Amino acid sequence: MPSPQKIIVIGAGIIGASIAWHLCRRGASVTVVAQQIGGVATPNSFAWINASWGNPEFYFRVRHRSMAEWSRLKTDLPDIPLSWCGGLSWDLPEPELDAYAAQHHGWGYGIQPVNRATVAMLEPNLANPPDYALHVAEEGAVEPVAAAKLLLEDARRRGAILSSSVEVKGLLRQGERIVGIETSEGPMHADHVVLAAGAGAAALAASADILVPLETPPGLIVHSRPVGKMLNGLVMAPELHLRQTAEGRIIAGGDFGGTDPGDNPQAAADALFAKVRATLKGGEALELDFHTVGYRPTPKDGLPILGSTGAAPGLYLAVLHSGVTLAPLVGLLAAQEIVDGSEAHELAPFRLSRFS
Repeated sequence: MPSPQKIIVIGAGIIGASIAWHLCRRGASVTVVAQQIGGVATPNSFAWINASWGNPEFYFRVRHRSMAEWSRLKTDLPDIPLSWCGGLSWDLPEPELDAYAAQHHGWGYGIQPVNRATVAMLEPNLANPPDYALHVAEEGAVEPVAAAKLLLEDARRRGAILSSSVEVKGLLRQGERIVGIETSEGPMHADHVVLAAGAGAAALAASADILVPLETPPGLIVHSRPVGKMLNGLVMAPELHLRQTAEGRIIAGGDFGGTDPGDNPQAAADALFAKVRATLKGGEALELDFHTVGYRPTPKDGLPILGSTGAAPGLYLAVLHSGVTLAPLVGLLAAQEIVDGSEAHELAPFRLSRFS
């Protein structure tokens, strides 16, 4: 019987954790290397699970399938803090909302127009419900750091090694092939290296002369102190997206990814939190606890970069925004491709080679 493949996963956010867990399930020998368990971008995520507007149909299909994969993951790990709470949106002009609803309804998304009375029933604590909105009951949210830690802990029980507080300085190359990584604690060798390091992926890839066209826009998210139940689901109002976390915090951004806070993040956070207070009945009692500014790893065409690179065998890229939505499907298919040496047809549009 052949020995299991040795695989290093760089990154311990939701994507790295999902890939590591799925690799362990397929019998690989996995080492996760990261500076921080739970990742860097993941703690700053709004964590909306959706297949929402603005995407071509092929990408919608992938996102929609990954929503179902979250339910599969929840069956395997029941403690994952996942909620299919539904989402309300009215953050586009009405004609654009109608076009979005018609298109996505035709694609099989469970999207329904709702009036003011229904909005008020779904979210009774909105101070000024809109006259018209869209509701998607199948959308949800997850607490992403907790989910990543649960995946990694289960991977550890299955034999994975977790090396945290370790800086990865670069990729090790032997001829054309990537054979490991150089770290603050010395070299580590493997049959495959998975690069799931978020905003740090481009610099690490460049250490092996691989260009990953990545942008890292900042996103401000405000977090209230925990309060009693105020929101039932996700709320996508104009210039304000908000939800309530499992521990009772109201979190919000100018959009789901957060917006650029400019030169004075504290002032921007205060202004954003004032909008949150004005949006909710009883919002004047909310207290701002802290804000985060995350840097979203976003490939330049907005689509994920997934898969092996012909220029550097042994390296597998997993660089994407919408990491929370896509984590369970990316983990499943990446593990399949790495362990079996096969190609998942669902990932064909997302190869790095499209940029050349």
